[in-house]
Amino acid sequence: MAALGERAKAAATVLAQAPGAVRDDALASAANLLEAATDRVLAANCEDVAGAEAAGTSATLIDRLRLDAGRVSAMAAGLRTVAALADPVGQVVDGWVRPNGLAVERIRVPLGVVAIIYESRPNVTSDAFGLCLKSANTAFLRGSSAALNSNLAIAEALRAGLVAVGLPADALVLVTDTSHGAAAEFMRLREYIDCLIPRGGPALIASVLANATVPYVLDGDGNCHVYVDAAADLDMAADIVANAKLSRPSVCNAAESLVVHRDVAASFLPRIVDRLDGVELVGDEASRAISPQIGPAGVGDFSTEFLALKMSVAVAESLDAAIDHVNWHGTGHSEAIVTGDLAAAREFTRRVDAAAVLVNASTRFVDGAEFGFGAEIGISTQKLHARGPMGLEQLTTTKFVVTGAGHTRG
Repeated sequence: MAALGERAKAAATVLAQAPGAVRDDALASAANLLEAATDRVLAANCEDVAGAEAAGTSATLIDRLRLDAGRVSAMAAGLRTVAALADPVGQVVDGWVRPNGLAVERIRVPLGVVAIIYESRPNVTSDAFGLCLKSANTAFLRGSSAALNSNLAIAEALRAGLVAVGLPADALVLVTDTSHGAAAEFMRLREYIDCLIPRGGPALIASVLANATVPYVLDGDGNCHVYVDAAADLDMAADIVANAKLSRPSVCNAAESLVVHRDVAASFLPRIVDRLDGVELVGDEASRAISPQIGPAGVGDFSTEFLALKMSVAVAESLDAAIDHVNWHGTGHSEAIVTGDLAAAREFTRRVDAAAVLVNASTRFVDGAEFGFGAEIGISTQKLHARGPMGLEQLTTTKFVVTGAGHTRG
């Protein structure tokens, strides 16, 4: 593992000096080669999916694992989109001149080696590589055993894209040892890793908290809420809730919890129950009194990221009660309000503690690509360094450049 870290660090030194145009050429080359390798990637993915099915893996995880030609094409398109974004490296964030004439500038620079440990989703291999390369960082990747064949095939194409333009192949280093021991060792490579980003479920996050000695940014759980306010347009609310829950239930920005103001609960709940056909709904006494199709919520249901066709439902007595419910049970990911009351919207966005707060929009929009970042390395639910979708700027740090004219300090 240390040898892999050494290779990643050496490549990071080269990338830090590589012109932005060369890095963009590498992204374009990698995108072309990834599309050309579609059959190879899909064949490898079929092996992974077959193995997962034989192991009894849940439908949610298999959905995350499965690739098709459209998803491979989308990965390549994501690389091209990232290449077209402004280069963050070298940007002057701000600057000023002191009264003594000393000029101070703060400039964006790469982090160095960005390590990502992730589960099941082979598209992360491409997304992470693209964002890391654009921001002049080495992508040091450790995927799960379930997606190893897919990740190897994707990484082979991406590394070839680097070599084609004269950049080191080790600007992408993929760890092939997927054992728990290797994962723990990976998290302790302080000499080589500048930032670790875990992308996975509670078990992975717990492992990072227990084992990591490198700096990390947590891509945490997404117990996302949609709150339907007393002043909501109920047709709009039904569309938003259905989209937030059903469009892709297995991802972290899917809505897991519905909160409805008591004044509209009797009108809205029967309507949304019909729209959420096939979703297991569990709720409090007030919601179940209105809609008998809603089952009783179990211990912890209101605080659970289901990542499946299941949703908790609560009736709130007031806007204050809804905000309290969201802040108590939420995970700081993404929370939405549907309302026609500007004051209620402002109060909700001001007081809800989350990386992203939406007004009259689905939680599914909390995504790097949807925010215009091209792609994302993850969605941070912590508050230091980065919060929310992590794009190019979040993969840089800054350094001060101070220019004098023979200045000495007395």
